[in-house]
Amino acid sequence: MRIFFTGGSGKAGRHSVDYLIAKGHKVLNADLLPLNHPGVANLKVDVTDAGQVFNAMTAYIPDEIDAGAGAPPRFDAVVHFAAVPAMFLRPDNECFRINAVSTYNVIEAAVKLGIRKIIIASSETTYGVCFADGEKKPIYLPVDEEHPTVPEDSYAMSKVVNEATARSFQERSGFDIYALRINNVIEPHEYEENFPGYFQRPAVRRRNFFAYIDARDLGQMVHRCLMKDGLGYQVFNVANDDHSVDMDTSEIVQQFYADVPLKREMHKRESFYSNAKAREMLGFAPEWNWPGHLKR
Repeated sequence: MRIFFTGGSGKAGRHSVDYLIAKGHKVLNADLLPLNHPGVANLKVDVTDAGQVFNAMTAYIPDEIDAGAGAPPRFDAVVHFAAVPAMFLRPDNECFRINAVSTYNVIEAAVKLGIRKIIIASSETTYGVCFADGEKKPIYLPVDEEHPTVPEDSYAMSKVVNEATARSFQERSGFDIYALRINNVIEPHEYEENFPGYFQRPAVRRRNFFAYIDARDLGQMVHRCLMKDGLGYQVFNVANDDHSVDMDTSEIVQQFYADVPLKREMHKRESFYSNAKAREMLGFAPEWNWPGHLKR
C-alpha cells in the first residue's frame, strides 16, 4: 500500500513505520522532523495548516516522477500519529488546539481526496485516569472500549474530540476510520531501563492501568488495521497481554483496585487494559513483552 503517515518520526510512529516498510508498504512520513530510515521518504509538514496537509497528501514520493504519469498516484491509506504527545509539553490550550485541528485537517483532506482507509492515534488517557487530579480509578475492570471517556485534561480532551471528528467524517463518507486508544508505548531499550523500577514501585504504573504496549506490536496493530476493510468507524484499545509489573492480577486488585468491580473473571497475568476487541476483530496478537527481555 501507498501510505501517508503523519508523525512517523515520533516514539510510536518510527516503530510503526519500520514495521510497515518491512511488510512491503511504501510510506511518506509527514512530520516536522525527518525519520532517518532508508526506506522512507520525508516531507516537512505542519499538520495544523490545512493547506499544507492537502498539498502534502497529493505529493509525489521521489521515485515516482520517473513514471511520467502526469500526477502522483493516490494514497491507499492515511495513518495520523502526529500530535503533541502528552501533557506538560505545551500550554494546555495549545496542546488541545494542535491535536484537534491537525486531526480535523488530516481526516478532512483524506476523505475529500477519496482515501478510504484512515487510522488515527487516540489514547488511553481518554478514560480519564492517566492525567486526573489526584487518584482516579476505572469504573470497572478490565477497561474495554465501552468504558466511559470523561477526561479532565486538555490532552485527553483533544483525543475525545478527535474520535468524535473521526466518527462524523465516517458517517458522511462511509469510509473505514479506526481510532487506536494506544496505551503507554514501550521501546525495546526501555525494558531494562524502566521495568526494574516498576517492579520495585508498582504504584507508579497506576495511571497507565499497569499496562503497556510494545512499540513493535503497535506497528503490528497498524498493519492489521490497514489489512482489515469494511468495519466503518471503530475504536480499539491497544495494549500488550500482560501487566507492566511483576504481580499477578489478583495481587494488583487486592492492593490497588479492591473497590473496583470486575466485569468478568480475569486470567492470572491478564492486562487490565483489554485488547480483546482487537484480537477478535483484527487478529491482533502481541509478540513482545517484558518477560522476553528481563528475568523475573
